[in-house]
Amino acid sequence: MDAERRYEILVDGRRAGLTAYRDRGEQRVFFHTEIHDSHTGQGLGAQLVQQALADVRASGKRIVPVCPYVATFLKRHDEFANITDPVTPDVLRWLKGELG
Repeated sequence: MDAERRYEILVDGRRAGLTAYRDRGEQRVFFHTEIHDSHTGQGLGAQLVQQALADVRASGKRIVPVCPYVATFLKRHDEFANITDPVTPDVLRWLKGELG
């Protein structure tokens, strides 16, 4: 996690991917995940999201999976179900305002 409100995964010291979020009260709203083309198919996306969601749990926040990749990950990993909130129209309106 960094000041730019994203988690990154590095390969050989270079960013290979990221998952971006905004905090809304006690919710961490994930809205975008990307892995650089040269690193696709290596499981880095899953590793990145797993670590990001574990950090959310440790921080006491809740997950809102606007990002389709994060949403799909959560369907396959129910260990985060107890800290996941649904994506609602209110969250989407708020996120649109945050991102401009």
